[in-house]
Amino acid sequence: MSQFDSNKDYYGVLGVDKEASRIDIERQYKREASKHHPDRGGSEERMKSLNEAYHVLKNESLRNSYDETQRRPARHTFTPVAMSTGPTARDVGVFGHCLSAGLCLFAGAFLLLLVRFQWMVFLWPLVILALLVLGFGVMLARSAMVAVNDSLPVTNPFKRHTKIQEVAFWAAIVSGGYGLYVLMTL
Repeated sequence: MSQFDSNKDYYGVLGVDKEASRIDIERQYKREASKHHPDRGGSEERMKSLNEAYHVLKNESLRNSYDETQRRPARHTFTPVAMSTGPTARDVGVFGHCLSAGLCLFAGAFLLLLVRFQWMVFLWPLVILALLVLGFGVMLARSAMVAVNDSLPVTNPFKRHTKIQEVAFWAAIVSGGYGLYVLMTL
């Protein structure tokens, strides 16, 4: 048997890593063969596939040829939903960043104003929660500002002036905080 089936995953059949040494492959083959041998109640088909995988992977030239065929990109690949990775938090887009920041800022301000104008002073833990939500909203707003800046084309003149953007952002945060303070003291 000098050929191999390039559609089979011989590393997966043996249960070894692609960088496994010849000794590791031999050890794993012996473990699997002792478990799946037909004389010990194993499947004859499983033993044939183990033998085929071991035959290909123990021979360096066959293994190198097999690895070369595996490196070529397949024309049609299918990735199951459970195996694929979803978008990370960074990939929510500019609108997602702005929306989450706005919702956090709105919720924090609403909680603060609710406690203040309903004369519920005994709900001081709610005030602490509102301040934490506002702080988180500020961090999300800064993240949104960075996302907007990253989404601009390189030729846009606003992209170069990040220090001015930072100053304008923190000036808006400080003036908004002062406005909220004035509203709270009415």
